[in-house]
Amino acid sequence: MSGAGGTTAVRLLIRASGDIPVDTPRGPAREAAKRELSKPIYHENDPNLLQRGLDRLWDWIGDLLDTASGAAPGGPAGLVVLVLVVVGLVAALWWRLGTPRRTVRSADALFDDSPRSAAEHRKAAESHAAAQRWNEAVQERIRAIVRSLEEGALLDPRPGRTADEAAAEAGRPLPAHATPLHAAAREFDEVTYGGRTADQQAYLALRTLDLDLETAKPLLTATAQGAAE
Repeated sequence: MSGAGGTTAVRLLIRASGDIPVDTPRGPAREAAKRELSKPIYHENDPNLLQRGLDRLWDWIGDLLDTASGAAPGGPAGLVVLVLVVVGLVAALWWRLGTPRRTVRSADALFDDSPRSAAEHRKAAESHAAAQRWNEAVQERIRAIVRSLEEGALLDPRPGRTADEAAAEAGRPLPAHATPLHAAAREFDEVTYGGRTADQQAYLALRTLDLDLETAKPLLTATAQGAAE
């Protein structure tokens, strides 16, 4: 407490002490003094909440640096050397590895960034199956199915399409195969994202579906039927 506020408080306390009898108990006198000093006039120059928070933060940082410098070999000078070494290592790693790059693509996209034909996906699937890599074989066979539907104009080529979206879109012109298409999409998701392990039976079912779709006749819409007539 300082300044005019502090002087006023002292005067009031002196005046109050002159008015209060000597035999007044200490408790009421102390409470009266607390009530007097709690008035806003005595706290006009107190730091605000933000300033008090900053003061505590700087005190904490100072204590932390004092502790670190005490624990570091060589005291404060040793702490400075350790900080410089850490900064140098970070800079070296940044220069070596370069700026991290983000790959902008859907996490659930069916195809990667290198488009291939249905025949190429089928060849990759058979290669994986021959090596009994059933997860990879299943993934490539489903990609072959969707790419074949795109090549046959039953699906519009669209980057970022998921297996579920492909099955839903292909099920409309191929209603007889809608259920196995959805099952194939679910198989792809479980193997790719769900941690499930595929087997030979799952791959053979997909290969059968792929062969069936090659000879399947799509259901013509009312617009297409009118144009054909």
